[in-house]
Amino acid sequence: MPLKTTNALKEMSWTTFVERKKETNLVIIPSGAFEVYGHHLPLGSDTLVAVKLAELVAERVNAIIGPTFEVGDSTALYDFPGTITIKPESFKAYMMDTVVSLQKWGFKDFLFINSHMGNVPMVNQISLYIQEDEQSRCSQIDFWRFLKQHDAGIIETGESAHGHASEAGTSVMLYLYPELTDTSKWVHEPIKIVDDFADIIKYPKFNTLTNSGTIGNATMGTREKGEALVQRSVDRIVQFLLDKWGYSSR
Repeated sequence: MPLKTTNALKEMSWTTFVERKKETNLVIIPSGAFEVYGHHLPLGSDTLVAVKLAELVAERVNAIIGPTFEVGDSTALYDFPGTITIKPESFKAYMMDTVVSLQKWGFKDFLFINSHMGNVPMVNQISLYIQEDEQSRCSQIDFWRFLKQHDAGIIETGESAHGHASEAGTSVMLYLYPELTDTSKWVHEPIKIVDDFADIIKYPKFNTLTNSGTIGNATMGTREKGEALVQRSVDRIVQFLLDKWGYSSR
């Protein structure tokens, strides 16, 4: 019985990989976190979203999806039960070794779809290192920050829509993983502390900002908003790969 067609490296035999690799230099690397995400969303929300986005992009552009980095640096959220955190040094070393292995097998273009802000600095550092090879290109989608630039006409609660597990995040999960979203438990919880010095970087523990793990109005989330946000995001990422990196749509 023939196997299903897959874009995920982990689902390929080594011989299938050899044949598929001849078709593309592009590997997509999803990364996320394992942390509190309100009462209504699963601990792995960041990772689940990154994986699904990678799948949606790979369906439209000939790309292979590399290993997923499920757990990131969630130190600030560590007081909430179930949160798991990886030291930045450990995360960076693990991802670096993975990317170097992918380079060995001929990949030149690395698209990091990252749904956790805590991972951004390490991905930046790895990308700069990889691009010391002038044949290599790296780009990172810092998804929840990326989404802020593409939400016009969709979200309704302004900046707070992009708070933790708020309108935007809840909408995306309602679209991608409705079976994992418990709307009977969602809340509207504004941030507990007003920051009078937002121009100064500070490092508060997350439980000083929220009791539930939500910051914002999760109850404004809808599946329809999530679909619009995801489709707009995937369109934008694909357009970048077509226009700037020269790939062809499927």
